[in-house]
Amino acid sequence: MVFPVLSAAAKRLVGKVAIITGGASGIGECTAKLFTQHGAKVVIADIQDDLGQSICKELGPSATFVQCDVTKEEDVKNVVDYTMAQYGKLDIMYNNAGIGGFPTPSIIETTLSEFEEVMKVNLIGSFLGTKHAARVMIPTKQGSIITTSSTSSIIGGGAIYSYTSSKHGVVGLMKNAAVELGNYGIRVNCVAPYLTSTPMARSFLNIKDEDFSNFYSNIKGERCKVEDIANAALFLASDDAKYVSGHNLVVDGGFTIMNPGFCIYEYTK
Repeated sequence: MVFPVLSAAAKRLVGKVAIITGGASGIGECTAKLFTQHGAKVVIADIQDDLGQSICKELGPSATFVQCDVTKEEDVKNVVDYTMAQYGKLDIMYNNAGIGGFPTPSIIETTLSEFEEVMKVNLIGSFLGTKHAARVMIPTKQGSIITTSSTSSIIGGGAIYSYTSSKHGVVGLMKNAAVELGNYGIRVNCVAPYLTSTPMARSFLNIKDEDFSNFYSNIKGERCKVEDIANAALFLASDDAKYVSGHNLVVDGGFTIMNPGFCIYEYTK
């Protein structure tokens, strides 16, 4: 991923401080790089220590790494407290950490422990990130909280039970938080990607990057890339979105608005 060099006037996050959970790879890594390019100080929170440290070396003084398991409240609290001690404020909280779960499409074969594991990371992790970001944003009466949802937050059948349930859940969490925290000038939104070639998705589906071209949208020749999601998060984090809250921003090339099996228009890949 290579972003163009920006002029000072073009940078949209100058002076901002952001936490990105799951920031050591995939969408989180790409977003961390984009945010720093736009002038933000970024704290990468992840369980992948080596990858997180490597990205911070690449980004230089604009990024720091804190080891964090988002299912543990003490870890999430520690990341937020570290950020406040280091920078004195938190402007952007991006709850991006997530897992795909276990490839078991049948509800009968889905075990309770598998279901709970995905809910812990995807939903409880987002709850804890939102809670502790709000704790330090409320006194300053400003901030943007973003959570990665999914197209599986608005449709059924596209993913396994635990993943679909968790992503529907984060949208409900976001809407409730947007209502409460709007009273303090804090915006809360989600970004909902279509299937994107990330290490997690490639491992879950056991396919290569080039195979993602088979997952179509209705924009001919385009597929969802990590840069597309990072750019959506940048918009929601920036002052360009100062009047956007309670929104699940779908980035799917129009995938969720159509049914190729019931369509009056000719469709070709």
